[in-house]
Amino acid sequence: MTTPREIELKLEFDRGDADRLRAAVIDAGGVADEAALRSVYFDTADAAVRAAGFSLRVRHDGARRVQTLKSDATGAGLFDRRESECELAGDIPVLAGTDLQHFDTAIAPRFQTEVQRTTSVMADDDAEIEIAIDVGEVRHEDRALPLNEIELELRHGAVTRLFTLARKFDSIVPLRLGVLTKSERGYRLGDSGATKADAVVLEPATTVEAAFLAIMWSCIRHYRLNEPSLLATQDPAALHQARVALRRLRSALTLFKAVAADDRFAALRDDVRALAAALGKARDLDVLLDQPQAPALQDRLMAARDGAYAAVRARLENVEGRRVMLDIAEWLTVGAWRTAAATAAARSEPVEAFAADQLRRLRRSLKRRGADLVDIGDDERHEARIAAKKLRYATEFLGSLFTGGKAARRYRRFGAALEDLQGYLGTLNDMATAPRLLADLGLPVPAEPPAKRRRALLRKAGLAYDELIDARRFW
Repeated sequence: MTTPREIELKLEFDRGDADRLRAAVIDAGGVADEAALRSVYFDTADAAVRAAGFSLRVRHDGARRVQTLKSDATGAGLFDRRESECELAGDIPVLAGTDLQHFDTAIAPRFQTEVQRTTSVMADDDAEIEIAIDVGEVRHEDRALPLNEIELELRHGAVTRLFTLARKFDSIVPLRLGVLTKSERGYRLGDSGATKADAVVLEPATTVEAAFLAIMWSCIRHYRLNEPSLLATQDPAALHQARVALRRLRSALTLFKAVAADDRFAALRDDVRALAAALGKARDLDVLLDQPQAPALQDRLMAARDGAYAAVRARLENVEGRRVMLDIAEWLTVGAWRTAAATAAARSEPVEAFAADQLRRLRRSLKRRGADLVDIGDDERHEARIAAKKLRYATEFLGSLFTGGKAARRYRRFGAALEDLQGYLGTLNDMATAPRLLADLGLPVPAEPPAKRRRALLRKAGLAYDELIDARRFW
């Protein structure tokens, strides 16, 4: 049994582009092999294999059976994981001597993939990359999802060559960064619609650099899991989650700017900001349409919303919008920030002290901007809302570092007050910006919202702010 590390870049494409992509792969690597592959994935009834951080499959390649045990992938798009393979005499995994040997009698088939695989190898003096195109589906009983992906696996050479090759193929066929392994696709069968962010779990001994990478990969994954729904439908929930993911990305970049700023940092942050702005108008219209409107105004708002979603789709389908996540993935992997001598010591420090400093700084900023929250103007209140949002994202990113008894209780109280504050400030901001949005669309602006409701929201926001500032710090 072998135990190498698998380093691959995974990208997705539209099935209609499969033939052009195959031709490009053959042009890059020469002779290609074709194979029909069926892989059966195994787990226990309560998904204990997945919970342990592994995927287990048996691949059927003609009469040949190959068992593969993989550890959880790190990253998104670029996967780096341990892999163990062995030949089998039958169709059932053999777990003796593996990390899963205690599950030997409890595992059973959970789902399977069936793909037509085209494989070629690109090799020169500097690198060797296996290229595999898979077109097929992942299914279980009557549930199925299409699977159209290209994997670039590095056999030897510099990781940067994977990205160079990906851009070459992307210039021929539109590609998007892949964030799901085949096993994850199987476990997600039946899931649909918008996807919220996964929890970020860090250990106190995690370095600042490793924490930044974990947070950024989490944000990229969050965005990419919602982008397909956003492209295929006008789902307000998917758009909202995609926009939240981009805001989290921007917050993470700002949070770790001291160790991550390099020659590409500002440009990438601007790209994320522009992509988020492209989604902003459609989101504002969704919020406005959630409020009762006169029928005639409702129809005009719906027409404006359709136009805004068309603009979002156009932005996501052009090369600049499509490549943002691939650009960030490359920068996270081989960017100059990772080897900068000036920040080497800071990057290698345990993240706990860094986290406490950042949380303290953001809380101080909110405390300053939120003072007299009830009496300040809408613009100043908007600044307080932004400060609350930055603190909330940082709390979500870094909160797992502080999980002791008292810290956990303080975290829950702090987080609840922060969520309440952000919610009230968000509603107040929607009320303040609605007239401006309607005016920009050339639509009639209604009368001011009821003063009683506005006063009630301001009072609740002030109470949430006071509770937050009075709450004991969890860090």
